[in-house]
Amino acid sequence: MSATNALLPGVDADGRRLVATRAIRSLGDGFASVALAAYLSERGFNAFEIGLLVTVALFGKSVATLIAGFVVDHFGRRRTLIAGSLLVSASGVAFALAEPYWLLLVVAFFGTMSPSAGDFSLFQPVEQASLATTTETSRRTWVYARYTLFGSLAFAFGSLASGAAGPIADATGVDLPTVLRWAFAIYGLSGIAMLATYHPLSPAVELETGNRAPRGRLRESRGTVFRLSGLFAVDAFGGGLAVQAVMAVWLFERFGLSLEEAALIFFAARLLSTFTLLLAPPITARIGIIETMAYAHLPANLALMVAPLMPTLPLVLVALFVRQALSPIDIAPRTTLIVSVVSPEERAPAASVTNVVRTLSAAASPALGGALLAVGPWGLPLLVGGALKAGYDAALLVVFRRVQLRD
Repeated sequence: MSATNALLPGVDADGRRLVATRAIRSLGDGFASVALAAYLSERGFNAFEIGLLVTVALFGKSVATLIAGFVVDHFGRRRTLIAGSLLVSASGVAFALAEPYWLLLVVAFFGTMSPSAGDFSLFQPVEQASLATTTETSRRTWVYARYTLFGSLAFAFGSLASGAAGPIADATGVDLPTVLRWAFAIYGLSGIAMLATYHPLSPAVELETGNRAPRGRLRESRGTVFRLSGLFAVDAFGGGLAVQAVMAVWLFERFGLSLEEAALIFFAARLLSTFTLLLAPPITARIGIIETMAYAHLPANLALMVAPLMPTLPLVLVALFVRQALSPIDIAPRTTLIVSVVSPEERAPAASVTNVVRTLSAAASPALGGALLAVGPWGLPLLVGGALKAGYDAALLVVFRRVQLRD
């Protein structure tokens, strides 16, 4: 915890544990987002089958997230996080053992392994609500930016680590799918590390007893949350078309990249995005939450649309790196917005609903992205996805520019 102590001054022990666990989880997710596509490709599955599995995985995550958001304050936030950690361990082992495609689909639905660069999981709404409970209002965007920063850095190194599978296979003489199976089993160990970090959480992360409300609560802020969710759905659907696993398949097919090369590219892109995350708090303080979300996001989405039009790999990478650098700036303000437009007892369900809508929308599109890739190597998922996300930016400004925050 010493690293988080130094980089998160003024954040209490519970907050540091939540940030540290986000990093542990993201390390495994970063590995899975690249290795999963390579593993399925090596086993002979086509782009549509890979996209379908990604869709099933994201849909399963959305169900778990929805359940977690509405029962967490009755079951207990700490207990929910610990139970989720055990599920991470089971997921890694199950994916390593699953053989037929239908069984892979089952494991993808019920498991936690992420095929996406985004943090779509049951942990996210619980952690977001807990951080809001333990953080001063004026420091929320700052804390959420660091929370995302640690996760993004860990995700980058996880993506890079997936590239080691090829050299290990060459050095040992073991085929690549088998090496990746071993790696998936090791991924399961991250769940044990998460459990050890979650276990010491104090009662301060829980919702105060006086704020408890009946199940199914989202009353005062229901309309606001639903309007936000509708816009987030468009954004996430566009992002799902260009989810990292789909993008990896496109790079494999169009430019013949190896797993090691793709891992290095995604590592560099993710590393670049970690530095721009820190721009969110000062920009938000200067121009506002909604403006930061829209103005930083729009150029990123235009870059995503431009990428498939580029004739060479270096130009494609320039566009993708621009997109990756600018896109994450809206994450911390978006999280602050969600917990600031609702009352304290509505934070967990509001975070759950918005995250589930994002996850479901993202889940609906990778299969379509895979189908579009099957049409040809022109990167249609990136073009269509970027256009949808740019439309979201414009709508966000129109609908929510004058939204009133509760604190």
